[in-house]
Amino acid sequence: MNKNKVKEILANINYPGFNRDIVSFGMVSGIEIKSDEVKINLNITSQNDEKKKILVNDIEKKLSEYFASVYVEVEEKAPNGPPPGAQASNPEPVLPNVKHVIAIASGKGGVGKSTVASNIACGLFEKGYKVGLLDLDIYGPSLPITLGINEQPEMTNNKKLVPINRFGLKVMSFGFISGNDTPVIWRGPLVSRMTEQFFKDVEWGELDYLILDLPPGTGDVQLTLTQKLRMSGAIIVTTPQDIALSDVRKGADMFRKVKTPILGVVENMSGLFINGVIKDANGNEVNGGTITMDFGSDYQIQNSGEFEISLDLFKKGGGLAESKRLEIPLIGQIPISNDIVSATDNGEPLIRLNPEHKASKIYMSIVEKMISILDEA
Repeated sequence: MNKNKVKEILANINYPGFNRDIVSFGMVSGIEIKSDEVKINLNITSQNDEKKKILVNDIEKKLSEYFASVYVEVEEKAPNGPPPGAQASNPEPVLPNVKHVIAIASGKGGVGKSTVASNIACGLFEKGYKVGLLDLDIYGPSLPITLGINEQPEMTNNKKLVPINRFGLKVMSFGFISGNDTPVIWRGPLVSRMTEQFFKDVEWGELDYLILDLPPGTGDVQLTLTQKLRMSGAIIVTTPQDIALSDVRKGADMFRKVKTPILGVVENMSGLFINGVIKDANGNEVNGGTITMDFGSDYQIQNSGEFEISLDLFKKGGGLAESKRLEIPLIGQIPISNDIVSATDNGEPLIRLNPEHKASKIYMSIVEKMISILDEA
């Protein structure tokens, strides 16, 4: 054993109550090794004796596997509380009556994240859960359109907003307050403050799931979430193109750094399904034939005039390859569908409007996989 190996072991010990290790905090001020003895010098800011005791016990337990004697000497730096920049790994619950908080995130905009979020929320409700849906995209709220809501929330006597009930979901969006046509020109601190108010100043009641529709990227809203909430996990939505997949990596890295489990990747706009019937010039169904696509190959239809073709408009396998690289499961591939677009524009998620639709069954499969992953955690 040498000092570097001892430091590697200490880097696996977090300061009690925080998700950062004592080495990266700079608490380890000295390591002395003499034969089968080791002495660790610690500089600790906090005056919390209980935390010091836990930390000393953790160090002794880890290092006693390698040394006959372990000595830990603690020196207090200043009574300033927790180390600067530290984030509590076990913060006081902001939403004590919510069992699971699930973030639906994306590295870039335009990947259909809000559509996925609303369909997942409706899928959970169909399975009998109490579900809330919160639109946290302050600059571009989508849920008022996605769910066809054009009203403002009421307020309780204690000045809390009451979520709007839509399709059995408790729904809240900044668009309900600001108006969907009003541009929001705010700096980061205001966005962070509004994000926090959506948790503390909304009467959510008891929920099994609160689904968060996040803005794209890794900005102020995401940072506020990780500081204020204990999230059960995140689902990252992407499309098959390389430019979208590269942003998945950034989002995955962010959630990992803040100790939020990533439940899976959903690849949206994953191919285009076309179905129909081949007919002759007189409108009669023919038994087989050839379909020629202007942007693809010829497709041979055998034994029947009915057909269903899958076209990869962007590319194929990008989401699966990226999920394997990141060691995150690919929990769904949702095709491009005019029915999804129409349902969204009309304010009713497809999984509710047409549960037997092929895409609806994929949404429900994502819901079931998400529940299964959480149950195993």
